[in-house]
Amino acid sequence: MKLEKLKQKIEKCNQCELAKTRNKAVSGVGSGKAEIMFIGEGPGKKEDLQGEPFVGASGKLLDSLLKQIDSNRKDVFIANVVKCRPPNNRDPRLEEIKACWPWLEKQIEVIKPKLIVTLGRHSLNRFVPGAVIGECRGKILKKKINGLGEIVLFPCYHPAAALYNGSLKKVLEADFVKISKALKLIKKKN
Repeated sequence: MKLEKLKQKIEKCNQCELAKTRNKAVSGVGSGKAEIMFIGEGPGKKEDLQGEPFVGASGKLLDSLLKQIDSNRKDVFIANVVKCRPPNNRDPRLEEIKACWPWLEKQIEVIKPKLIVTLGRHSLNRFVPGAVIGECRGKILKKKINGLGEIVLFPCYHPAAALYNGSLKKVLEADFVKISKALKLIKKKN
């Protein structure tokens, strides 16, 4: 299934309660051949209105971080764990995350990224339940996922965390520099 068809199906999805309160489902954006896939938590207010992930303040920071590694939105693929905005930007509920998982799994299957960068704890915990972002961030993790085989993860703080806590911005910038190195290492091993 190609990304455009998948996007159309995601836009019609009503598998959980979030479909009732959304303006637009936010499937993802970027290259269908991306080597790096970034996965955040879920759409915010601006994303819900525009139907694109990371378009607010967090998106601006993500864009500058991508530029730092000589990349941009067209080179990578950006998605979220949940495809619809949780009301009042609350954390996504487990049943909502589970309902969206097949969509994210299909996106990973179609794109076949060499590296998945999880942005924040919700994204990390979807792949590695119970993992602590502060302990895992900036490190390569390998994980076997049913239906996907072994995937390579690189956890980072969510850009929003760096906006709320200025000291995390330097940490996030340092971790992004490591992304390029991690990708080169992965390519070398394959």
